[in-house]
Formats: sequence, structure tokens, C-alpha cells
Amino acid sequence: MLPLTTSIDGRSFSFQASLYDLEFRVGGYVMLTDGADEWLGQVMTLELGYVEDDGGDSLRGPRRVTAALGTGTVLVAARPFHNAVVERAMAAQVAAWLDAGRAPHGSLDIGELADVPGVPARLDAGGFNRHTFLCGQSGSGKTYSLGVVLERLLTETELRVVVLDPNSDYVRLADVRPGAESDTATRYRLAARQIEVRRAASTGGEPLRVRVSELGPDCRAALLQIDPVADREEYAALTELLEHDVAGRPLISGIDALLTSDLPGARELGLRAANLGALQWEIWERGAGGSLPQLLVGGAWRCLVVDLGSLETPEEQSVIAESVLDTLWRHRRDHRPVLIVIDEAHNVCPQRPESRVVALATRRAVQIAAEGRKFGLHLLVATQRPQKVHDNVVSQCDNLMLMRMNSAADLAHLSESFSFVPPSLLDAARHFELGEALVAGKISHDPTLVRFGARISEEGGGDIGPGATGHR
Repeated sequence: MLPLTTSIDGRSFSFQASLYDLEFRVGGYVMLTDGADEWLGQVMTLELGYVEDDGGDSLRGPRRVTAALGTGTVLVAARPFHNAVVERAMAAQVAAWLDAGRAPHGSLDIGELADVPGVPARLDAGGFNRHTFLCGQSGSGKTYSLGVVLERLLTETELRVVVLDPNSDYVRLADVRPGAESDTATRYRLAARQIEVRRAASTGGEPLRVRVSELGPDCRAALLQIDPVADREEYAALTELLEHDVAGRPLISGIDALLTSDLPGARELGLRAANLGALQWEIWERGAGGSLPQLLVGGAWRCLVVDLGSLETPEEQSVIAESVLDTLWRHRRDHRPVLIVIDEAHNVCPQRPESRVVALATRRAVQIAAEGRKFGLHLLVATQRPQKVHDNVVSQCDNLMLMRMNSAADLAHLSESFSFVPPSLLDAARHFELGEALVAGKISHDPTLVRFGARISEEGGGDIGPGATGHR
């Protein structure tokens, strides 16, 4: 059976091919040739079907035979054609097309094309001025691949990056792997000098601290479980103690001072904090200096990794996450572009927050998703559970990076949120191998299947990526 294709509009095509030694796959590249011209195309659907074979019995007529039937998109300007030959594109042909459409804002070389090994896979760096959604089930290589993207952003752009890191996966982002001697690795070493990691004080390193007075009024009330109406006297006392001062000095130095202060309402608030266990949290600055909000606003970092995973309690993690998002939002009019990476986003901005502090963090994430771009605040939201992330965050994302995902419900949810991506390409994620992904949106010229390359830096957690194992 000849592999033949037809297009009636020069933009889309349908084709047939033999099932024997079938070389086509959904998302793969093909060349379409009618003898006079040739065009590059991308396969969008592929299924088992039947065609009429004219070589059948002359008495019984044509016979029906099984074949591979598919449709695709012509990637370059074309005229209508009929019965053109379709064959798998050669690496040089795909590379030439990609070079012709090179990203105008700079490229990030993240690996290779999954369908054409050896041809570099590149993202448009300028596309990260739109919000990005990265998802993949456990074992897909999501954490490792996100590390590749962060490395390339730090190497090839001047964009500042803040990472909310709940599993301590990126705490070694500044540590270059032994033996990494490429030009990219050399440039990354320079960028890595401006990576700062803040962790719980008990783990060593630069401590992760915040003053209770630096938290927003709603966050302070939420962590002490005070209702502004039902507990109006305590709420007013807390506001008075933390927001007013005498001779330029605050009325209390920190949350620990509530129990020993003689000021009205202070002891009652201190007892409440003690009963909730908040006095034992190690996130409090306690006069040591170097608070996280101060660093966010005035630090000279290029990348700031906030190691939420080093904190003992979920409550502390939620307070720090809310503090980061709230601080960046309150200083949005500084117009300092920053990429806010929220890993395991279903815990930071979930569809259904389980506490008041998480609800506040979710509200800030929604605000940033809706209005942050005009102030230079851009999100990269990563998760294993796309349906658990707040809809008003996901719906504002213009970029998608999808790794292996077996759940039909999750894929259906993504299809609704990212309607610009062909459903057939989303469905292909069921069969992705380790480190393979679909990238689409402003970061990619067209929806593209990629295989992430090797990391330059060390992984903080236990995830092993495709570049580390030599996986193909």
C-alpha cells in the first residue's frame, strides 16, 4: 500500500499508510511530496481503519484491507494537493524548519525532539512572560525536567526566579555536577553564584525566617484562628500590638513577646499562640534579622529557593508560602519581573483549601494569575494532580508542559483548560516514556513532543531523570 495524502485547503491533510513497518506517530513529523513541491507536516491523529484495495478478485470486486489512517497539520504554507506521497521527515528537514522559525526572544535548549532524536528541542524564552502549567504523574520525570527548564532560564535570560520547594528538590540548584564541562555548564556556573537557598534554621545554611509583623493582617488572624468579627477585641489588640509603635519602635518585638508583655490583650494572645503551638515554630525571626520578605524585596539574588520541605509542620509551610506570594503581590508596582515557581501547587493553591492560611495563599495565587503579568509577575505551576489545583490559576495559563499522565479524568480536565492543544496530542501523554513531554503555547512554535536532556546541577531529592540514566 502506498502512503498517500490529500489536502483540500493546504493547511490540514489526511493520509493512509501500510501497517507494516509503520514509522508514523501522533505528534511526529512527515514530509508531503507531490512531485512538484514538498511540505513539512505534523501527524495529529492515527488509528486503525480500512481502505478499498483495487487489487482484489476481478469477479468479487475490490477488497477491504486494514491500514493506518490519520490526519495532520501542514506546518508551512501549502496549496491543495491530492495523492501526494507521505513519509517520515528526515532530521535535517525538521532541523531546517526549526532554525527558520527560531524564537525571536531567545531559545532554551532543553533536550531533543522525541520523534527526531538528535534534533534539539527548544523553548521560546520570551514565552515565559505568560503563565505556565507543568504536570505529570509520579515517575514521569517532572521534577528532573523542571530543573532543566530552571537551569536554562538562569543561563539564557536575566529573569529572576523564586521557587516554592515543598520537597527540597531544588536546594542543590547551585551545585554543578562533577564533569559538567560544556559551554552551557560554564555559563551556568556564573549564574549559580546568584542562587540563594533559604531553609529551616535547624537544618543549617541560610535560615528561613519571617517576622509576624511582616505578615498581612488576614494571615496573622488566620494563623491564630481569630475571626475579625467574632473575636473583635483580640483582633483589634493584635493589630494594635503589631502595627503601632512608640518612638519608632514596635510595641512588641515578636510573637514570643506576647506572653511577657504587660500591654492590654497581649497575654491572652500569647496564650492562644502557645496553645496552637505557634510559639514553637522556627520560622520566626526573633530579632535575628534577615527575614524572607526583606530578602524578596531588597536582595541581589537571581534565583531564590524557598525550602518549604525543611519545615516541620504544614502550618509553617503554608505561612511561608502565603508570605512569599503576598510580599511579591504587595510590591508588584516595583515592576521587577520574576518567575514564581510553585511546585506541588495542589498544596499551595488547591481547588478546595483546607485552612484559612492556605485559602489566603490561594487567593494571592489567583490574583497573580489574573493580573500579575502586567506587573511582571509570572507563574510556573507544577503538579501531579491537575484537578486539585484551583481552576482560576490553571485557566490563566497560556503554556502547557505535559508529561506522562495515565488518568483519563486528568486528561479530560486538561483538554477543557487548554483547548488550543489538539486532544489527540494530550491523549498521547498516556504512552510517554520517562522524560518525554508535550510542550505547547507561547513557549513553543507548535505543539511539540520533546525528550528532556541532562541536568547541569545536582538534584536535591531522589528523582532520577532521563539524562542521568542515559534513557532514550
